[in-house]
Amino acid sequence: MVSMSIVTVQLGQCGNQIGFEVFNTLLNDSHSPQGLCCKRENELYQVSCKERFFSEEENGVPIARAVLVDMEPKVINQTLSKAAQSGRWKYGQHSYFCQKQGSGNNWAYGYSVHGPKHEESVMNLVQKEVEKCDSLSGFFIIMSMAGGTGSGLGAFVTQSLQDQYSNSLRMNQIIWPYGTGEVIVQNYNSILTLSHLYRSSDALLVHENDAAHKICAKLMNIKQISFSDINQVLAHQLGSVFQPTYSTEGSFHYRRNPLGDLMESLVPHPEFKMLGVRNIPQMSESSLAYSTFTWTGLLKHLRQMLISNAKMEEGIDWQVQPHFSGHPTLGKMSLNKELHFNTSIANLVILRGKDVHSADLGGFKDPALYTSWLDPVNAFSVWKTQRAFCKYEKSAALVSNSQFLVKPLDMIVGKAWSMFASKAYIHQYTKFGVEEEDFLDSFTLLEQVIASYCNL
Repeated sequence: MVSMSIVTVQLGQCGNQIGFEVFNTLLNDSHSPQGLCCKRENELYQVSCKERFFSEEENGVPIARAVLVDMEPKVINQTLSKAAQSGRWKYGQHSYFCQKQGSGNNWAYGYSVHGPKHEESVMNLVQKEVEKCDSLSGFFIIMSMAGGTGSGLGAFVTQSLQDQYSNSLRMNQIIWPYGTGEVIVQNYNSILTLSHLYRSSDALLVHENDAAHKICAKLMNIKQISFSDINQVLAHQLGSVFQPTYSTEGSFHYRRNPLGDLMESLVPHPEFKMLGVRNIPQMSESSLAYSTFTWTGLLKHLRQMLISNAKMEEGIDWQVQPHFSGHPTLGKMSLNKELHFNTSIANLVILRGKDVHSADLGGFKDPALYTSWLDPVNAFSVWKTQRAFCKYEKSAALVSNSQFLVKPLDMIVGKAWSMFASKAYIHQYTKFGVEEEDFLDSFTLLEQVIASYCNL
């Protein structure tokens, strides 16, 4: 059974730096001596990881199935050489495209100028990667939401992939900007990115910079937090989702098409395609030495993180509890009332490590966690493997399609709208062909997304 392959497209500074950390995490994990499983099982795991994310080179060094795109050469050059220096893997020598001049944080420039101008070159690189796959599952597109190249060009490239590979899945991993952002127009860039991806992508896997920053500070005890630290947290979360797991309960075959299975489990309706990832445990090497974990404890924390919308296991609000069915609820919540209980459409729990078959997942099958129009049987899935991930003897990841983004999304739309109402900076967009009409379309679409998630 051959694993279906995923082609990763790394866009802009953010996408390229995170892409590097993702491939590095995948490979380091698949060669980790602490796999805690038998040799044969470890080999199958390695093979499955490689088929999915790497193509083999003649001299045995795996090459990432990736296309790197940026409008400035610096980050791409650094990324290519860091990968080559790892000695474990590298990028293909002709798998990147860069220019001399960036998009200057202007979404319209990335989308309307760089996009059409370089579409052919970028899509040729993609086609070369696709041709190397025995069987293509789809594309994993890593980009920031608030900048120029990653977000504007990223939205354009995602549309091109939709046009040229309409049968393949597209999942965009997007980095949500810090609440106190460094770019004055980041809210404009964000609403344009999100509204375009909502039309051209199958799922948006969202990582919030603020949440990753907190994990570095509180759980990893890092004093001076760098982008590299944050990107390693994101890469760990992605690895814990995309590394191999068994296809069914009791089977020891690894699932062939994780991207397809993920979409099928988590995106039952095109109106709802925002996914978030939570992991437990996450800690520094020094704390890990003194910690022991039980599945019961991990899953109890993970469930409460889900329903109270906590991004990490520290500072969870244990007061938040589901309404018991049969009790009258207080009507549908409105946005200005605090969002306490985080209702889900669908959840996927991924368990890795020792005694994984003894874990009891009953708490995630509770109908009170889900919207009324989906049966919990269809709304909840679990993937498992006895192979441990990275340095954790037992670890769990939760990918969730829930209301977790309603507040941050409403905030970004609100800030963008108040700037738009006073016509601030609009000329920077209209001069590159993004009209006021395009902004209005974006606001309309995202208001609808917010309303849909609110009404779960």
